[in-house]
Amino acid sequence: MRIGVISDTHGLLRPEALEALAGVEHILHAGDVGGIEILERLRTVAPVTAIRGNVDGFGPCAQLPETEVAELGGQTIYMLHDALALDLNPEAAGFAAVVSGHSHQPKMEWRKGVLFFNPGSAGPRRFSLPISVGFLTIENGAMTPELKTLG
Repeated sequence: MRIGVISDTHGLLRPEALEALAGVEHILHAGDVGGIEILERLRTVAPVTAIRGNVDGFGPCAQLPETEVAELGGQTIYMLHDALALDLNPEAAGFAAVVSGHSHQPKMEWRKGVLFFNPGSAGPRRFSLPISVGFLTIENGAMTPELKTLG
C-alpha cells in the first residue's frame, strides 16, 4: 500500500503536489489545510484522512479532529499537527508511525521502533525551506518512508 502524506497547504494545493500524489491509495493531511476545497481536490486522487492545524480555526476545517488514528495496510498511524504536543507514548500505544506537520521541515526519524514522519510543507514557501510531500509504503508488514522535494 502506498500512502501520500501532505501538510501545511495553507490554502494552496500546488499542481506538482497533486501530480506527485497520483496513484497513492490513501492520503494523510497533517493539518493547516487552509480551506476545505483542498481536501475536496485531494479526494479526487484518493480517500483522505485529515486533521486540523493551528490555521484551521474557522470554517469547515475547524470541524476536523485535532488528532486521528489511521489504520492502513495493517499499520496504525497516529496523526497530530505539532509533534511537540504529543502527549502519549506511541510505542506503548502500538503505533507504527506518528505523522505531523507544523514545522514546515521535512523529517523522518525512527525512535524505539516508531517512525516520526513530517512531510514538510506543500503550500506557500516559508523561509528557505523546501516544498515537499511524503510517502509511506507498507509492504509485508514493514513501513518505508520517503520524502519528495517539489521545489
